[in-house]
Amino acid sequence: MSPIQKVAIVTGASQGLGEGIVQAYLRRGFRVVATSRSIGPSNDPRLVTIAGDIGEPETGKRLVAEAMTRFGRLDTLVNNAGIFIASPFTDYTEEQYRRKLSTNLDGFFFATQNAIPAMLESGGGHVVQITTTFVQYADARVPSVLAAITKGGLDAATRSLAIEYATRGIRVNAVSPGIIKTPMNEGADRDMLATLHPVKRMGEVEDIANAVLYLEDAPFVTGEILHVDGGMIAGH
Repeated sequence: MSPIQKVAIVTGASQGLGEGIVQAYLRRGFRVVATSRSIGPSNDPRLVTIAGDIGEPETGKRLVAEAMTRFGRLDTLVNNAGIFIASPFTDYTEEQYRRKLSTNLDGFFFATQNAIPAMLESGGGHVVQITTTFVQYADARVPSVLAAITKGGLDAATRSLAIEYATRGIRVNAVSPGIIKTPMNEGADRDMLATLHPVKRMGEVEDIANAVLYLEDAPFVTGEILHVDGGMIAGH
């Protein structure tokens, strides 16, 4: 009998953390459905790409439908899509607030709500959120209340869903990064950002991809917020 061909969905997958997580799952032998607003077409038969706004309900439906149509099952959803805007609280605009709610919370809600029934049909599954250590470790040098509101909501939802589905074969976890070298912070002062971590360096995309794969391989772990942040959560 041939082994089960597992399937993952990764959101926010065109660059940075999402692209790294997609490649990690492909190397693991998964088939992957990847999405972002700007993602290009794929010539790899193992990889299906879908361009769309993750905050729209139809995008979540399309992702799951494509996974089931093309690959016949769904095992993992990585809710990676997110917007991070550091700003003094009173300087945030309404447009920034609405964009963060749409991508960070609506995207999680619609993708996950469609994915869980497909996982149950496949015999179980795993949902992983990418959050941020700034939810639990506020730093005045990087004011980020909107990240705390939205990614903090994902932290709480992770624990709640983990308990709701604990007896039904679905695990729910999160990875909480520090500041990672990605295109999102290419124009920033990376030397200063490195000092925010006790290890005095920024993280690499591979650090987060490896953490996601650790959770993939940890069947007794659910409801966990795994901090991959160079020691930030421990203190300074």
